[in-house]
Amino acid sequence: MVGGVAGGMAAAARLRRLDESARVTVLERGRHVSFAGCGLPYYLGGEVPDQESLLLHTPESLEAALALDVRVGHEVLGLNPEDQTARVRAGAQEFDLPYDELILAPGATPILPPGDGLKNPRNPRVRALRTIEDAAVLRALAQGAASGANRAVVLGAGFIGLEAAEALRSRGLNVTLVELANQVLPPLEPELAWLVGDELRRLGVDVRTGVKAEKVSDAVRHSAVHLSSGEVVDADMVLLSVGAKPDTAPFEAAGVVSERGAILVDHHGRTNLPHVWAVGDATLSTDAVTGTRKPVALAGPAVRAGRLVADAIGAPGARAIPRPLGTAIVRVGGLTAAMTGANRAALRAAGREFATVHVHAAQHVEWLPGAQRLHLVAHFDPATGALLGAQAVGPVGVDKRIDVIATAIRAGMTAPDLMDLDLCYSPPYGAPRDPVTMVGLVADNVVTGQTRLWQSDELDWATNQALLLDVRSPDEFAAGHLAGAVNVPHTALRGRLAEVRELAGGRQIAVLCESGVRSYTAHRILTAAGLESRTLSGGMATLRAWLGDSVSDLVNCGAEP
Repeated sequence: MVGGVAGGMAAAARLRRLDESARVTVLERGRHVSFAGCGLPYYLGGEVPDQESLLLHTPESLEAALALDVRVGHEVLGLNPEDQTARVRAGAQEFDLPYDELILAPGATPILPPGDGLKNPRNPRVRALRTIEDAAVLRALAQGAASGANRAVVLGAGFIGLEAAEALRSRGLNVTLVELANQVLPPLEPELAWLVGDELRRLGVDVRTGVKAEKVSDAVRHSAVHLSSGEVVDADMVLLSVGAKPDTAPFEAAGVVSERGAILVDHHGRTNLPHVWAVGDATLSTDAVTGTRKPVALAGPAVRAGRLVADAIGAPGARAIPRPLGTAIVRVGGLTAAMTGANRAALRAAGREFATVHVHAAQHVEWLPGAQRLHLVAHFDPATGALLGAQAVGPVGVDKRIDVIATAIRAGMTAPDLMDLDLCYSPPYGAPRDPVTMVGLVADNVVTGQTRLWQSDELDWATNQALLLDVRSPDEFAAGHLAGAVNVPHTALRGRLAEVRELAGGRQIAVLCESGVRSYTAHRILTAAGLESRTLSGGMATLRAWLGDSVSDLVNCGAEP
């Protein structure tokens, strides 16, 4: 095994359990062969009290439990596939190590923005968060009175960037979070990402989106981050989280075929070279929904692949490595954000037709104290109902819902099938109609034609080409509504159909309410009356988040005549 941690160690442990007589050697260039990399931000923030808590195994414990030959501080410099040897450097020595089967799990290296502040290896103020050593240096800076650190800049608002920003803020540092995309957590849908960004601002993080870190310069007592906006942000520490690239150069030089730097493998993890396999962040995976090929830097898929590669080495009829769904989750303050499958951008890039539904519902019955709303978005094929992806943000219950939908996608269920799921119900835990089953109900209405939706990104159509009909109560309407909207509460609609027909003047009617429930009722009333209408998916709750900072420009307060 070239590399330990998730994929490499999973393969090594499985090989030993399959064959007690095999000689299994793990070469790890770092100091730690098996540690909880996902726990590094929590160690940085102090939730994990010490480094030892992150160490899952040591070479000694692995030798005792599994008779593995684990060698830390050993870097593989290249391969000779004809002789089946790996060139290894350990300290000042270099030597060739023969293999019968070789599993590559080299992982990835952080992408660095330009700047002289990144070229000085002795500068402890600028680091990625990839290893225990990285976390220890950053933690010492964050908590050490002698360091005088009180300003931190985090470059990149992905999963690790968000966790690191929160961790440093919890230490009392002034934190600036810089993201090139127009939102934090770029894989998240914009209407959900706004909620996460708002939570970061509530925590006191200075969020800068749509701006690039041009370079990092190194001053005597601090570093300076130069932004594409022309601003310069001084920092006592800079944490790099702008992404990673597969660490595959030595293996490509030996003839391992790659695509955009990621190793190409078949469904059992084989590379193009005989007896050479690969797993983890450095490999190219095929997305289960879109078929897009890309690296997937998640521990779960790496561990599964490691086990299955070990099986394939020992048994030709082994299970294939499953295509990943990219199921992921992150905590940000009092919120949780999670996702599985494809988002809008991925579906559009793949040329897939899709429909989107939004559900805003409490994690358990609303009449029981403690109910808190979660926001769930799901995509599916409008013709077949095939589930394509889902995302959610909320204080409680997000993980359960996304895990259920991830399981449904893997099982080949359709979105309407979700309404048939027999999920747990008791007032403290859920509701007779769980948010997941509500997705199924709405999706069934869409697929069968009972519902026609319009989306927040169609606001121009709704305001310029349709009659915008707000069916909330007069008090809700007065508290804030879209300019040009006509207010007819859904309870009064049947008695005012003639008025609505005249106002529409042959145009379609764009119906909206707070969350989409009342507007669906109004949509069915209008349809029965022969009026063409569509209902806003997720209602104003979705639209406000979609508009974000611009919401005040488009939503009026105070009733119009």
